[in-house]
Amino acid sequence: MLDTTLTTQLSTYLEYVTRPVELRAATDDSTTGRRMSELLGEIAALSDRLSVVEDPSDDVRRPSFLITNPGEDTGLRFAGVPLGHEFTSLVLALLQVGGHPSTEDPALQQRARELTGPLHFETFFSLSCQNCPTVVQALDLMAVLNPQVTHTAIEGSAFEAEAEERGIRSVPTVFLNGEPFGQGRMSLEKILDKVAPLAPEDRSDTPAIPAEHDVLVIGGGPAGATAAIYTARKGLSTALVAERMGGQVLDTAAIENLPSLTRVEGPAYGQQLETHVREYEVDVLPDHRAVALEPAADDSPLAAVVRLEDGTELAARTVVLATGAHWRQLGVPGEEEYRNKGVTYCPHCDGPLFKGKRVAVIGGGNSGIEAAIDLAGVAAHVDVVEFDTKLRADEVLLHTLGTLGNVDVHVNAATQEVLGDGRGVTGLRVADRESGAESTLPLDGVFVQIGLLPNTGWLKGSVDLTPRGEIVVDESLRTSVEGVYAAGDCTTSRYKQIVVAAGEGAQAALGAFDHLIRTVA
Repeated sequence: MLDTTLTTQLSTYLEYVTRPVELRAATDDSTTGRRMSELLGEIAALSDRLSVVEDPSDDVRRPSFLITNPGEDTGLRFAGVPLGHEFTSLVLALLQVGGHPSTEDPALQQRARELTGPLHFETFFSLSCQNCPTVVQALDLMAVLNPQVTHTAIEGSAFEAEAEERGIRSVPTVFLNGEPFGQGRMSLEKILDKVAPLAPEDRSDTPAIPAEHDVLVIGGGPAGATAAIYTARKGLSTALVAERMGGQVLDTAAIENLPSLTRVEGPAYGQQLETHVREYEVDVLPDHRAVALEPAADDSPLAAVVRLEDGTELAARTVVLATGAHWRQLGVPGEEEYRNKGVTYCPHCDGPLFKGKRVAVIGGGNSGIEAAIDLAGVAAHVDVVEFDTKLRADEVLLHTLGTLGNVDVHVNAATQEVLGDGRGVTGLRVADRESGAESTLPLDGVFVQIGLLPNTGWLKGSVDLTPRGEIVVDESLRTSVEGVYAAGDCTTSRYKQIVVAAGEGAQAALGAFDHLIRTVA
């Protein structure tokens, strides 16, 4: 199952295993069970510190396997075959159970050790989900660090009946002690905050960053990361606040148009951005949301004060806004009610959960048609619903779409309502824009692919925005506020591309530097 390159890489990693690791396999005669057994055998053959034994337990999912030490029970289990994006999670689990220390923040590791249980976590994932490994790896580490924590990572497509019974329509989906705990990408810190939030006095040991900087960057995607790198290299005191380090690229399956990188997966590129930023003296505040920007008085050396969701206020002599964008929503009845219950925005992550089902893709642009082509290989039937009178995707995509026998296209169709039975989506009500006639498409899932909207709602009244919410910038990326610049997908920039955002981040940073040397003594 492992090719030569992967086997060589894994052999190198397994040299860091310092104590015996037992792969306790609960097998069965299914195709998944045979594949799992084959994978475990190949892995164990790469190190004399690894062994495979049969798990005699009757009360565990089959096929699944426990990663543990002989005579112990770590509670760290994979159900299914963790390849694809989850192969990294498997390797990290082998290393950590095998005695190799985690590189995670020591303070967060200590918080995990101090949790009181029992805490039994279950995470449903798909092999194509780019956000799932972050959650799986965080919970695996908690199980390694704390004997009162257990974690089972469950491949949704390998346990379709259970996923159906538990209403899993989006991954990652996490349960704690049998009850819903969370959905979507969550860092270790976010999980710990949700399980056992720290009191304000307990956060007193957290290193505080200065309340004032030369440059404050809001956003951790390509534009924000590049801006922070450039200003730090200029010797300017720089802080970066990001809700998600990496930004939108974390939701991108593969990037193939970055010069010098023929192909890189979005989450990997996002991690590279963060690693690069942290090479410099940048005060990084991940998992923080900016909620208000107050321009400074005309006679102040500051450009603005930014308030974060937790009440923290940061002042800066210049500000670079690089907040990116988010998936645009339909804004129809039922969408919010059935979000993650059939309404989803990521075909790569959630598509495998709809194997053999009927789904709709809303949107006839490139992203919508790419999603429809992708889903047609998994779902029983795909309906493409486009508001315009024709599909707007590239011809090469439309040609491929036309070869698929399980896809119907509905143009000039306005989505009216997402229908459901309380547990999940059952259909979509659409109206013909010309005749007004309404019809209902029986469905199990709705994939919304109608473009992006800038993350600028918190800036209304502070800087000039277009009716669409984009930050108005001039040719030097200056906003309407002196000393405040903006870059990337949140601006009026014509082209929303990673390489363009990175270039604009550099341009905004250089503009901020120029502003400082000309206006600040």
